Amino acid sequence: MGRRPLDIERVVMDLIMSDDPAIKKNLAGRIFALAYKKGIYPSSIHQFYIARGRNEFNGFTVPAINLRSMTYDLAKAIFRVAKKNNSGTFIFEIAKSEMGYTSQPPIEYAGVVLAAAIKEGYAGPVFIQGDHFQVNAKKFQDSPDKELDGLRALISESIEAGFYNIDIDSSTLVDLSKTAVKKQQFLNYEVCAKLTQFIRQIQPRGLEISVGGEIGEVGGKNSSPEDLQAFMQGYRERLRKGRTGISKISIQTGTSHGGVVLPDGTVAQVKLDFDTLKTLSKIAREEFGLAGAVQHGASTLPSEAFHKFPETETCEVHLATEFQNMIYESKHFPQDLKTKIYDWLKINAASEKKEDETEEQFIYKTRKKALGPFKKEIMSLSSEVRNAVAREIEEKFDFLFKQLNAVNNKDLVDKYVTLKRVIMRKRKKDTKAAQHDTEGAD
Repeated sequence: MGRRPLDIERVVMDLIMSDDPAIKKNLAGRIFALAYKKGIYPSSIHQFYIARGRNEFNGFTVPAINLRSMTYDLAKAIFRVAKKNNSGTFIFEIAKSEMGYTSQPPIEYAGVVLAAAIKEGYAGPVFIQGDHFQVNAKKFQDSPDKELDGLRALISESIEAGFYNIDIDSSTLVDLSKTAVKKQQFLNYEVCAKLTQFIRQIQPRGLEISVGGEIGEVGGKNSSPEDLQAFMQGYRERLRKGRTGISKISIQTGTSHGGVVLPDGTVAQVKLDFDTLKTLSKIAREEFGLAGAVQHGASTLPSEAFHKFPETETCEVHLATEFQNMIYESKHFPQDLKTKIYDWLKINAASEKKEDETEEQFIYKTRKKALGPFKKEIMSLSSEVRNAVAREIEEKFDFLFKQLNAVNNKDLVDKYVTLKRVIMRKRKKDTKAAQHDTEGAD
């Protein structure tokens, strides 16, 4: 008798619920093996983006979606939307900080996403991305080598887990006290080049990982053409000859992670600088062969703003907080559980409350921090409840895919993205545990 078919629902729930790294890796390995058999491949979007940099196609923006909670349920919803719209251009991502406060290490996140693809009958490349692999400026100042070693460990762990797209965020090191723009960007491009070279050294053979850089910290000064040009010139000088560089560049245009929270707990309207997005995307493509500019912190923008991203040739937009908000505010999310979470925050996150903050502002700002401690409880909700919440958010995914014109391009993705099976390998014994302790998710 042959082996019984893998019960994907049971395996993915075991993966989510287990606290043992070895068990997580074993369960994820089983999911990966089945995914490959069904034609599902963790992939890099690098070659696709470089083709866009050559102006071989345009007219759409790639949604990069951070899933902080109910990852399996929401990933299934995204794959359903992709199949419905014949889309191949969408990215599942999780930031360095999110891995910590949502209790989702890379191996779990990747395994859950692939399990969702299996369940929904999706085939082809699946893009999984490390978002905001960010340098902590204070820790870097105190001990540069130690801070970069922690990032290298996280990068290694993520690549081994099927993250073949990595966004380096060393924009925290930009020094605006310097007069010359290139000197302002010096540490940023130097560190980005170092980490790019590290990625190239450890990436699987025959697979070019997509790497992104960042020139302006989200929530800070808006980016300029001079910032982009200074960064790219310095970056290329620092990058070892023959090494492949970044494929996209994140910029600041007026957004902030999570939005600006008003006293009643709602989010203030943001004035986004679409002219800057258009100008910098054009420079990125024409002068440096990149796919274009990337917009962070966009999920809480008004609905009528999203069609402007493809109009300005923004190559990628990062979306996170709104989906978290929709989970909490869903009519299907149990009120007693939400009350329990908010009561927990009032005790365990009390030190984060500012004197002039209302309770609504405090809860809005901190409730992401409860998603890890309550992960198992949320995922223990009945499948009927989780499916109902996911269906509400699925409508939002469908809206965004259409607004971003990320539809009817599956064949284009298949044309440029090479499918490659990568065998999971054991991590080196001396690799340090990665620290997921800096902020930086949308």
